[in-house]
Amino acid sequence: MHTDLPEPDADARAHSERLAALIRGEIAAAGGALDFGRYMELALYAPGLGYYSAGAAKFGADGDFITAPELGFVFARCLARALAPTLRDSRGDILELGPGSGALAAELLLELERLGALPGRYRLLERSADLRERQRALVLQRCPHLEKLAEWLDAPPQQPWRGAIVANEVIDALPVRRFALRAEGLHACAIGVDAGGRLVEREIPADASLTRALTAVLGARIDALPRPYRSEVCLSLAPWFAEVTRSLEQGGAWFIDYGYARDEYYARERREGTLRCHYRHRAHDDPLFWPGLQDITAWVDFDALTTAAIAAGFKPDGNLTQAVFLIRHDLDSVFGEAFALAPDEAAKYRLAQEVKRLTLPGEMGERFRVLQFRRAG
Repeated sequence: MHTDLPEPDADARAHSERLAALIRGEIAAAGGALDFGRYMELALYAPGLGYYSAGAAKFGADGDFITAPELGFVFARCLARALAPTLRDSRGDILELGPGSGALAAELLLELERLGALPGRYRLLERSADLRERQRALVLQRCPHLEKLAEWLDAPPQQPWRGAIVANEVIDALPVRRFALRAEGLHACAIGVDAGGRLVEREIPADASLTRALTAVLGARIDALPRPYRSEVCLSLAPWFAEVTRSLEQGGAWFIDYGYARDEYYARERREGTLRCHYRHRAHDDPLFWPGLQDITAWVDFDALTTAAIAAGFKPDGNLTQAVFLIRHDLDSVFGEAFALAPDEAAKYRLAQEVKRLTLPGEMGERFRVLQFRRAG
């Protein structure tokens, strides 16, 4: 029992139970053990039931977590300055992956307008009908005169295009496979059902695809890791990256997320991995807690991301902590101008707190990195 976590109401519990019933059906069809990666996919994306597919609030003060765009406008204004040269050079579009609440889209459009670098189209790749409506409403509220530039997509563009791809806190929500190293060998983490019908974690012998992936990722380092040791690997990252970037013929891609370089990701002391769950602004490590009502994430292996980008035909063009990225893209002037125009002391205080959360090492400043990749036409 998680006595420190808020109890969901009756409707939310019923929603979670419908998803749990679907998952139990897949477990039965799989012979009693469903790979964790498939469980995570269902928990987050099952149509109408998964965390990102259903209608509950997710972002901001009323949701389960806050991303940089929900803190205010500073992040978007600095990011706009990074995107502007690419948009001017290519006279192209923006494709935002996983646009969340729509806050980043709205603020980027407003700032790019001020910079004279508006995209031809601002395309939002969003499969959730509920989130689309929320995004559309927020864009209409904040920049109604620019709403005509916004275009919602169900899938990545098929026709060649130029411009910029933006993905803020997207890769951490890609389903991962969990594994366990024990004295007797490598195991895959799976989900089963106990005698009372409750979802439980299990370990089963690793299959060939997981074994190959970990051999490629860890190599000889696997022998130096302690036993027991649990962690994750995202097998879908490379094919996902190739799919969402395939039609970009010229431009850049910016990925902002929390993660580690591989040596840190699979460090000896990180023996329980990086998987984290977020529910009502509380972080915990139980992915089976009320399926469909909480976010499930894993930190990003930045070396794997770079390898995927190179394989897809991109060249690395930057790998910075979020704090350094914002400073290099005019944080001082963005903050200074906004501070001077703030209507009162309370607004100035909120602005200062926003910048602290974005840049301090104990907040987002060093935990988040911005990786940029470029494809020449």
